[in-house]
Amino acid sequence: MEGKKKLMNPKKGLNGELNVPGDKSISHRAVMFGSVAEGKTVIHNFLMGEDCLSTIECFRKLGVDIRVTDEEVIVSGEGWDHLSEPQDILDVGNSGTTTRLIMGILAGRPFHSILIGDDSIAKRPMKRVTEPLKKFGTKIDGRSEGNYTPLSIRGGDLKGIKYTLPVASAQVKSALLLAGLQAEGTTEIQEPEKTRNHTEKMIIEFGGHIERHGDTIKVKGGQVLKGTEVYVPGDISSASFFMVAAAIVPNSRVLLKNVGLNETRVGIVEVMKKMGASIEIMESSKTGEPVGDILVESSDLTGIEIGGDLIPSLIDEIPVIALLASQAKGKTIIKDAQELKVKETNRIDAIVQELGNLGADIQGTEDGMIIEGKTPLHGGEVHSWGDHRIGMTLAVASLITNSDVILEGADAVNISYPTFFEHINKLLKK
Repeated sequence: MEGKKKLMNPKKGLNGELNVPGDKSISHRAVMFGSVAEGKTVIHNFLMGEDCLSTIECFRKLGVDIRVTDEEVIVSGEGWDHLSEPQDILDVGNSGTTTRLIMGILAGRPFHSILIGDDSIAKRPMKRVTEPLKKFGTKIDGRSEGNYTPLSIRGGDLKGIKYTLPVASAQVKSALLLAGLQAEGTTEIQEPEKTRNHTEKMIIEFGGHIERHGDTIKVKGGQVLKGTEVYVPGDISSASFFMVAAAIVPNSRVLLKNVGLNETRVGIVEVMKKMGASIEIMESSKTGEPVGDILVESSDLTGIEIGGDLIPSLIDEIPVIALLASQAKGKTIIKDAQELKVKETNRIDAIVQELGNLGADIQGTEDGMIIEGKTPLHGGEVHSWGDHRIGMTLAVASLITNSDVILEGADAVNISYPTFFEHINKLLKK
């Protein structure tokens, strides 16, 4: 990622309301399900970020007619069997979600395909998906015995499996469910902790059937999915940057409208409440994905311990939670978050180094970090590491530094939030 941006401390609060972009996880899945369903799927409030556009391009190469307008994305699906062998390599860009979930679809298709991504994707472990997919009967190979891209997939007849996830991962679970929908018999997946359930909800939304009993999920193969309308709520992961900004920047009051409040994604709300943040949730809809408004005001915060089964519900928000903790009185311990090491970058190393460069008292541990607060932050030169969530965290930090911040790799924010800097400026103008 290129782009050097000078971020000047505005020395004023954030005030006003925002509609954050559509949820990234749901946008990816809506295109995928629309592509294998029969009939037209219309997606409203689709996230036009680079990752989700990579998903659209991959499915176009698989023969799916996908039209993008200013208002919606229209997917003309013809069912599983009308996906066709791509004439070109499928390039997932920077998107781990695209990589892992599309493997589950390709596993059951009787043709050959090759997946490749950028330098970051080339370092992310894929064996956690390729190994269980091989148990279904598909043929997958790649670097280091199928652990890294490029990956070669020759799909075909699948047989349902019983599988216990070694780590809590919504992406792995989703890939196996997508394979299970195409497999003969029933696929049974057990997860160690509950992870985001957008895939399960979407199976039902597209007319499919799925069962959950405790920590076990069952799906039958041979299901026919039907095209539908999908309304993508605002992404709580994107909203989290403004939730934290409103809490730590003095004289702030920010209302975030129509944010997804899926129960597997709201760990950031629980953490902020425990730290003493002034945060109010106004739920407006519970049909499909729950949606509501979030109001946050400047707050006095106290450090807490964050770990255990809360981690999967806020794994993407941990970089900005680390910034929040730097402005909380006392010690915050984040543990059980080793998954951060295999995200777009090693997010433990990245956030410890970059917030440390701005004066935060933060140290990395094997599975998380320890932050001492409250610490005043100073300006300086920092780097996004090509990771959108690191870049946005550092941009929020610049709102409270005592001098300017130079952010290298600022373009990384376009992966999930192309209007991010615009939205900061909008809240500063009030």
